[in-house]
Amino acid sequence: MTLRELFDYLHDNPFIVLAYFLLIPIVALFAGFASKNEGHKSPWKYLYSAIVFMVCVPGIFAAALAVYLFLFERGGSIFNVNLLTQVLPILSMVTTLGIIKRNISFAYIPGFGKLSDLIMMIASVFIVMYLLDRLHLIAWINLPVIWLLIIVVAFLIVFRFALKRMMS
Repeated sequence: MTLRELFDYLHDNPFIVLAYFLLIPIVALFAGFASKNEGHKSPWKYLYSAIVFMVCVPGIFAAALAVYLFLFERGGSIFNVNLLTQVLPILSMVTTLGIIKRNISFAYIPGFGKLSDLIMMIASVFIVMYLLDRLHLIAWINLPVIWLLIIVVAFLIVFRFALKRMMS
């Protein structure tokens, strides 16, 4: 199954997408009412962690896909954006994170730091890809591919640490 086939299937069956992305903020609301200011304690923080991962992984993917389509797929119009697969996951993620933020600090949620690292790494890869795309860099060098990969990875690591230092 290709990504296009998956999106076509989700477009043909919108109830699945709507149910998933509307149910997650509702569960977060009920968890906030049920935990009653005890969201930082053991059973609740793991429920919040599951909710965050269930909404953030598709939301981050939808955001990265939207950035990719607008930066690298030239000629794509904003009017062709699929609301179910490109906008709804991001809206659900923002809404759910806002609901959870009212009940518990993100510092108490296990694994939340890994998601912010993932976002930072995706952003740095997109910036490097965009810069390389805009430079129209064509290099004819007698260098093994492994050295080129090492240079790109080193650049990404330096860029990531620079972003982390700027954020803190």
